[in-house]
Parts: sequence; C-alpha cells; structure tokens
Amino acid sequence: MKIDPVIRKGLYFPLLVFLFWIAGSHFSLWNTYIIPPPSEVAAAFTQVVADGSLAKHLAVSFSRVFSGFGAALLLAFPLAVALGMNKHWNPYVHISLECLRHIPPLATIPILILWFGIGEVPKLLIVIMATFFPIFFNTLHGVASCDSRLIEVGKSFGMNRQTIFRHIVLPASLPSVLVGMRLGLGYSWRALVGAELIAASSGIGYLILDAEQLSRPDLVIIGILTIGFMGTLIDWAFFRLARKLVPWKEGEETDYGRG
Repeated sequence: MKIDPVIRKGLYFPLLVFLFWIAGSHFSLWNTYIIPPPSEVAAAFTQVVADGSLAKHLAVSFSRVFSGFGAALLLAFPLAVALGMNKHWNPYVHISLECLRHIPPLATIPILILWFGIGEVPKLLIVIMATFFPIFFNTLHGVASCDSRLIEVGKSFGMNRQTIFRHIVLPASLPSVLVGMRLGLGYSWRALVGAELIAASSGIGYLILDAEQLSRPDLVIIGILTIGFMGTLIDWAFFRLARKLVPWKEGEETDYGRG
C-alpha cells in the first residue's frame, strides 16, 4: 500500500520517540514505574480494549463533544449571519462578545458545578463555550467579507435577502464557516477532556484521572495517546469533508482562522 509522502514524513518523529522510549526503558534511563515500557502499555491497551472500558469512555466523550458542538453551531451560525448582514447591530454586542471570548471555558467550571452539579449540563456548557466563538467569529468574518458588488448584482436581478443569502453570501462565506467549525471541534475536544479531568464519572478525561489515582501510569499514557490520536482523526476527517464541500478553495490554505 502506497503511503502519502506527507504522512510518511510525519511518522519519522513519532518513530524516533518510540525507539527512544524502548531504548530508555531497556537501559533503565528512568524509573519504569513512572514511565512504563511500551510492552506494559501495549498489554494495558489490549486489556482496556478487550473489556470495552476504553470504547465506553470514548463513546461518552464523543457524545458530549458532538452534542455541545451541534448546540454551539445552532447558536453561533445564525447570530453571526444576522450580525454580518446587519452591520449596524455590531456596536451593541461587540464589546460583550469580545469580553466573553477571552474567558477560558475551564475557568467557569466551579460556578457551573455550583449551579448545575456534576452532571452532564456543566460539561455540555463547557463544550458550547469552547466551540461557540471560533464558529461565530469565522462565520461573521466570512459573511461580512462577501463582495458587496455581488450583492448589488443580486439586488439588480430582483433577489430578496433570503435568495441573496442562499446564492451569494453563503457560498462566499462557506470556507470561513468550515474553518470555524474545524477550529471549534478541536477546541471542544480539548475543553471537554479538561472538564472531565475535574468533574466527571465517565469519559476519556475521567479515565486518565482514575488511572492517576490508582497509580496506573500505563493507563494514563493510553488515555493521553488516545486523546491525541482521536483528535487528529476528527480533524483529518473534517478537513477532508471541507475540501469536498468547497472544492474551489482546495488550493488555498484554510487551516487557521479567527479563534
């Protein structure tokens, strides 16, 4: 099977780290109780896969991420479109949104626990807060940046606001919207795991915290590597989807946006 050259080159560094890990464990360069050898981590990984505990925690985390992401999208997208197409509203909300944008979602965990307990609501709200602003500001930027000349052409053909939005504004702003969604997914995944480390009884973050309390560094490593791998997989899948939805932007770099 032919491997993409970019992927192949990207595997060099992880391979070097893995070989160093094997060599360091073999020659006792560190305490193997704190950093267990790959063989122990592999055995623990086989165990949590076989008993289904890893899949259970991942399923819970994914459910929280996608529920919060969907809720944030339903809130952020229409608000950004409304403000982007009615720019005279911006001064009334700009300062408030900028202030809220700079509050880290994890900083709100104590007050959310006081208000809602340690159930699902605080974790869902954390994901919404982490996801809302990347989607909102990128969508707002895309809508506001739409070429006014195209809108004028649409008006000259008798298009109403809804038709102009569907056929002119939305296609022009879609690349920015997708960048915001991609960033939002990444932020939501990181914020959720942080929330699960503090207040949860299930999820991949809870798996790491529980392993730390049980003095199981092998499970901690499994949890950390799983977070990195699944986050990369989600980002890659969304990037491939975005390229199919906006093929006219395929040659442009759209990895980063307004967070």
